[in-house]
Amino acid sequence: MENNLSRDVVMRRSLTIWHSLIMLSVTMMLLTLSACASWHTPEDVDVSTLRERAEIAEIRGVRVKAAVLSIEDSQQMLGVNVYENSTLPVWIEVENATDQVLWLLRAGTDPNYFSPLEVAWGFHTSFSSEANSKLDNYLDQSGFKSLIAPNSTQSGIIFANLHHNTMLLNVDLLGHKELFPFTLFPVIPDDFRDETLEKLERRLSTPETVDYQQVDKFRAALRLLPCCAKGGDGTIASGDPINMVVVGQFSDIASAGVRRGFRAIEFDFDNKQQLFGRQPDIVIRKAGRGNVISNWMRMWLAPITFQGQPVFLVQAGRPIGGRFADSTGESLKLHPNVDEVRDMLIGDFLYSGGLAKLGFVTSSGARIPMNATQQDTLGMANYQTDGLRAVLFMVTRPLSLEDIQFLDWVPHLENIEANAMENNGNTQH
Repeated sequence: MENNLSRDVVMRRSLTIWHSLIMLSVTMMLLTLSACASWHTPEDVDVSTLRERAEIAEIRGVRVKAAVLSIEDSQQMLGVNVYENSTLPVWIEVENATDQVLWLLRAGTDPNYFSPLEVAWGFHTSFSSEANSKLDNYLDQSGFKSLIAPNSTQSGIIFANLHHNTMLLNVDLLGHKELFPFTLFPVIPDDFRDETLEKLERRLSTPETVDYQQVDKFRAALRLLPCCAKGGDGTIASGDPINMVVVGQFSDIASAGVRRGFRAIEFDFDNKQQLFGRQPDIVIRKAGRGNVISNWMRMWLAPITFQGQPVFLVQAGRPIGGRFADSTGESLKLHPNVDEVRDMLIGDFLYSGGLAKLGFVTSSGARIPMNATQQDTLGMANYQTDGLRAVLFMVTRPLSLEDIQFLDWVPHLENIEANAMENNGNTQH
């Protein structure tokens, strides 16, 4: 029996030793792998290729260059591929030839931008505190510093949220009581070609339009434009209503949209809605918390201009369920209160800093009775509308709310105030 106990003790000790050896081997292997995988400072960082393909714009002595890093650029310049964490690295260079300090307003570039240390955290590895610290410091130094001294040039990287195709990039530089607003469209490398913006740019560069110089004639032309989209299959199926008109340069419109959280996001069902024999020229959607998308704007370049400015017809809508709806777009259905989302989007542009004038027009061409229920036979949805179209005139920001001119074309705002006063009187009685 004693021999059996001795054998058991020996076996347990042997197993313990073997277990310890195995754990030590695993630990050493992990340490070795961690050391191999830990970050190292990049060598021979070269931004000459970025300068060569950069988009360039200049305003009053301030020049901005911007280019999106490719995956290869990210590895070469940062030592990591930040695309893996849905981050878009944008190289920016500012030449400040003024005598004032400029301040980059990062929230104007991307309201949900990433700080360099956030990006670095996503690439930290275990058992590599020294390498992690070096990565933190390097990315922090690589990031664009907000302040640009007078008569100096500064460059660095801004980490935005991932986009596809072409990025609409706002670069707002604040000086002494002066804003230098830039809007650029840098191409995103390693991505599929963006034909949407290319088609729109071609239409904008070769317009076959009638230009209206007089306001009254322009208003009359707006009233005669189609009420709704049609189907693209040769049928006369009626689509969503055209409830907004936006007048201005596309860069100013797009810039205002980005500042309010809109992004170019298109689903297959958007292309069922067609005007002038074509699908929307561009579709933008507003992203909320967690990038859940809701309100949309389908936009068509109209065959008219106003005082040389492009005119876009817009379907403003949102899905039933709003931000709680299916974000994939597979089962989205138009919310029946299209006037409410129209007014919500007016609020967005009021706060965008680029809205100069706001008016409303009725539409004899729409053939939509006031406050009547209509049907979108393309999306199989019913909606109700007052039949008014909001007309927004956009300019290059910045403007304050006090600068906005409210046009008395149709007394829509006055009617809202009168109804509110009437309802308040009834409540008091």
